[in-house]
Amino acid sequence: MGRAGAPSIDDATTWRKRASDSATEVDATETTALLSPDNEGGSTGGSGKKADRWDGLDDFVDTPWWRKPSVYWLLVPYFIFTLAFGGALVPKLNLILSFICKEHFNQSDSDPPALPVFIGGENPQCKIPEVQSKVATFTLIMNFLTGLLSAIVVPIFGSLSDRYGRTRLMALASCGGVLAEIITLLAAKYPDVINYRWLILGSVFDGMTGSFTAGSLLTQSYTSDCTPPSKRAVSIGYLHACLFTGLAFGPLLAGYFVKWTGSLLSVFYVIVACHILFIFFVGLVIPESLSKRRRSVAQEIWAKGWQDRAQSFVPWVSRVKGANPLAPLKVLWPTGPGTSARLRLNLVSLAVSDMIILGSSVAVGPVIILYSEYRFGWGTLEASIFVSAVSLTRTVILLIIFPAVNYFGRVRPAQRRRALGIVSHETNSGADSLDVWVIRVATAGEVLACIGYSLAQNGHAFLISGMLAAMGGLGSASIQAAITKHVPSDKVGQVLGAIGMLHALSRVIGPLAFQGLYAATVKTLPQAFLMVLGGLFCVAFTGALLLKPHVHWTTQGEEEEETEQLTPSEEILGANSRHTLPIDEDQVTMR
Repeated sequence: MGRAGAPSIDDATTWRKRASDSATEVDATETTALLSPDNEGGSTGGSGKKADRWDGLDDFVDTPWWRKPSVYWLLVPYFIFTLAFGGALVPKLNLILSFICKEHFNQSDSDPPALPVFIGGENPQCKIPEVQSKVATFTLIMNFLTGLLSAIVVPIFGSLSDRYGRTRLMALASCGGVLAEIITLLAAKYPDVINYRWLILGSVFDGMTGSFTAGSLLTQSYTSDCTPPSKRAVSIGYLHACLFTGLAFGPLLAGYFVKWTGSLLSVFYVIVACHILFIFFVGLVIPESLSKRRRSVAQEIWAKGWQDRAQSFVPWVSRVKGANPLAPLKVLWPTGPGTSARLRLNLVSLAVSDMIILGSSVAVGPVIILYSEYRFGWGTLEASIFVSAVSLTRTVILLIIFPAVNYFGRVRPAQRRRALGIVSHETNSGADSLDVWVIRVATAGEVLACIGYSLAQNGHAFLISGMLAAMGGLGSASIQAAITKHVPSDKVGQVLGAIGMLHALSRVIGPLAFQGLYAATVKTLPQAFLMVLGGLFCVAFTGALLLKPHVHWTTQGEEEEETEQLTPSEEILGANSRHTLPIDEDQVTMR
């Protein structure tokens, strides 16, 4: 645990400079392996050789296992969280459809339909253009409000989590979803008392707590805190696998549950219970990933900066006039000591690529389903098979292929290095070559998938293109892990908050752009939205080509440790070990 007494700002430097006293140490990049439980902190294992060091969990060395943070604490509750989010999509849409359809026929001057409208039931009489248009407009308003408020809240949550911890804010992020589903439940149970337009208030509550975007970004911040750089991309990949599995099977399970119970209301009871379970688990059970000492240091640094800003008094009216709603994005363009133009280019390239990959998955998914049904005559069954196949392919890539790539590209080289008796000290030293190449391959796969979608003449070719697009899951996990390795640990939440803001903005802009484009071109050139999407992925691929490995935001402590400039040969062999064999490492700095 941390030292007793009030920590000072200098503790941040001391914390970063811990090292082993009995062996030569190197600053490891992504080729470093994860610490095993028996070898943490450079202790000897059964073979008598020291393992690679990572000081991220040094404050938790003396704590019991149930108070030690780990990504594995998150997997089950996060999967439940994504199941609840995915399970609510289709039932809520059908509920809104029946509400609006009933109101439409009640207000219409034409004869009422032969069959009455059942709230939440199968209503074929509602499949008319007038009702579909009203439903699309209403859901667009809901998504716009949620996305807009999330874009404001998520950066704030990210910054607060650096100072006060991740778990409590993760629990808070789900509270808005609970309120939104309770309003939906009440509107469905008492439709004559509570008008369906109250669902807009639920969207406001959801957006005020960051919605699904805040929950996802805070879980990634938690993972970055307790996972060494060598395994961070794979760990975030596990979270993405939970995400896509939950989004794929949530609607399926919800549909079967409604069929089994015979009531649409039953699924909303389960969804509310899932949200409450997630809040309870992350708020009271999961150990906090930031120690009290690290939180105190971050709070003191923030307080000092606040005092400096307060000394330069500016009237509040002038502050409001000069307020910039995009100010949280400034962290993606850092200036000052320890930064560089190459760092800024890397961060912007990664942020834009991530926004395109994640934004397209939210905005284009429904349009691709509409296009496939229009182009190939698919029904609900065929479209469901397509979504499930693509989601399962993405899950397999993240759970099996990605860990295998990490093992052969990072763990095995680290094992060979340890066989030479060299102990490495893991630090955030930017994306490594494997990160860069994975991102390039993933974005190239997305470009090829868009070409395949556009040229597909049958459903089988379309399905193959969708499986190729599943490679984008590799890119998203690698990008978000690489972003955290470009910045100091005390700015991870702030940076991921800015990324979350971009996700929220894409959630607002993307559906407007792609759904509007498809509606305007479906009669003349239905593939137009795929061409635009392919162009965006070309931008993401270009950004991946601009990435340079081993670029990071250097802190004061790291600058003091770098006492001499190494030649290219010394970077490989080591300044103090010129007689040793070459190490299979992209970048090594010997102390």
